[in-house]
Amino acid sequence: MLASLKPQSSALPRIITFPQRVLTTTSRYYFVPSSSHFERRTLVELPIGRTNCNLVPSKFRRVRTHGLGQSSDPSNLKPPRVLLQSRVDFVALSIAVFFICLGFGLQYQQPAPGASTNTDPLSSESLSLETMASGMPPGRPGNLTPDQEEKLRKLWNLILSLGEDNATADGAAASTAPSETSTPGKNEKPKKKRVSLFNRKDKKEEGASSSTVSSHIKDDGEDKYGQTKQFLEALASQSPEALRATIWSMVKHDHPDALALRFLRARKWDVDKAFVMMISTMNWRLTEMKVDEEIMKNGEAGALEASKSADANTKKLGQDFMAQARSGKTFIHGIDKAGRPICMVRVRMHRQGEQCEESLEKYTVFLIETCRMVLAPPIDTATIVFDMTGFSMANMDYTPVKFMIKCFEANYPESLGAVLVHKAPWVFQGIWKIIKGWLDPVVASKVHFTNNVKEMEEFIPTSHILKELDGQEDWDYKYVEPVAGENDKMKDAAARDALLAGREELISQYEEATLQWIKEAGTDKEAGIKAQRDELAHKLRDDYWKLDPYLRAKCVLDRTGVIRDGGNVEFYPKTAPAVPTNGATNVETSADDVD
Repeated sequence: MLASLKPQSSALPRIITFPQRVLTTTSRYYFVPSSSHFERRTLVELPIGRTNCNLVPSKFRRVRTHGLGQSSDPSNLKPPRVLLQSRVDFVALSIAVFFICLGFGLQYQQPAPGASTNTDPLSSESLSLETMASGMPPGRPGNLTPDQEEKLRKLWNLILSLGEDNATADGAAASTAPSETSTPGKNEKPKKKRVSLFNRKDKKEEGASSSTVSSHIKDDGEDKYGQTKQFLEALASQSPEALRATIWSMVKHDHPDALALRFLRARKWDVDKAFVMMISTMNWRLTEMKVDEEIMKNGEAGALEASKSADANTKKLGQDFMAQARSGKTFIHGIDKAGRPICMVRVRMHRQGEQCEESLEKYTVFLIETCRMVLAPPIDTATIVFDMTGFSMANMDYTPVKFMIKCFEANYPESLGAVLVHKAPWVFQGIWKIIKGWLDPVVASKVHFTNNVKEMEEFIPTSHILKELDGQEDWDYKYVEPVAGENDKMKDAAARDALLAGREELISQYEEATLQWIKEAGTDKEAGIKAQRDELAHKLRDDYWKLDPYLRAKCVLDRTGVIRDGGNVEFYPKTAPAVPTNGATNVETSADDVD
């Protein structure tokens, strides 16, 4: 029935394939020529000395071998028996394998109730560009699993428990577990006191409440940036009002849940770690960098004014800040295939020691905050392109690189969509090994090296790649100098305070709705409360853009018409930006104008 076995050379391994299986061996082989029933499967290979091959399905391995351990003579072999005798058997086997695979697929697609459905930051961010562009990615407002939504409730409960006394904080904690059966007594009066960040307390009371909130927070030994220590220091030194104000100032035009979810995703949905990260970030913004009180409030116009100061230190900071803005070393322009804004860094334009460290750090934070202003749902990350054309060791400066890494890993979590390192020379290989060692694996996974425009097209369409990078967009960075009077609204304290009062009321309503959302989880009221929170989040977004001219100094993106009224963003305008209303003339500065 079958031809005798013919010995094959042992020099090269052969591979045999079965439905859903692959067997690879490195021994000497024999093959069985196909019978009339196996026109499409022409050979079967068996390893020498093996009487049973567990990798092969049973119906394909019932072939006996005798005495092959030490001899390569096939004359001792008995004709093998093959159980599969007809095409009907093959079809039946294929159908069985299909339904088995389908069953496993359904099992993994729909996990059992109570199973963990958490996704770490890497899985959340490793989405296709088409997915990110078409809808809200996982782990964002409106696209949460039940488990993720419960983690969000717990984080909000911790936020709203700041500044409360023990009894109120404990009561709020109990409300996060609606499934537990705890019926209040008939004579127990409902507490009217709202858990929030509004309450003012003296230092003694603040210390007691802080210890209540932080009593279960422990350092797990994996705190790369010492955020647990910063967290405890923030609770001990900052008032609840200050922390609350900093949280809401960071929200700006974003959905409040979106900000909280950034910290949850960054800490793999560990609520305590996310809370520690959030509070330490607020402390960093408030006390160390003074992000909203100085950097964004003063902006480019403030730096220009400081560059003329009689104080040497103030003058140096202002001059260094403006030198970076004018040079075109870094700028924000365009969007990638996923709709993410692009921050371009021309590394060749940086020289170590040209600007002081403080100015470099402030300008880095200024750029990150400015990039946040051009984000709109579902886009919540940005792409950074490091153009390494003309790079040499004179351009390498590890200090600002370390600061940038810390910013994205510790203080602006889940803000990076992709990092493109373009045309890196061979000398950068050793530098990259050092830098990669500093990066969190999740951040490192977002770094991609491109050497030509074709490789860059995987992330950015050709029409959005600048001609200097061999793309098609005929655009060059030209810095438009601040215009006198462009920030006059910031001087109108009465109008600003009136808008702030209205925003405080919206914030209060959102916090009240959040408390109800925590309390009514799993009830019939939950859907209505969620809709109310989303409506308030939209109102907060619109309200911010009314307040923005009174809080944030205009930047080059405002003056060139990229950031428009109401937060509308247009990187590719069909019309020229409007002329300043005060009659002043825009002054442009290109990289060629800067010494």
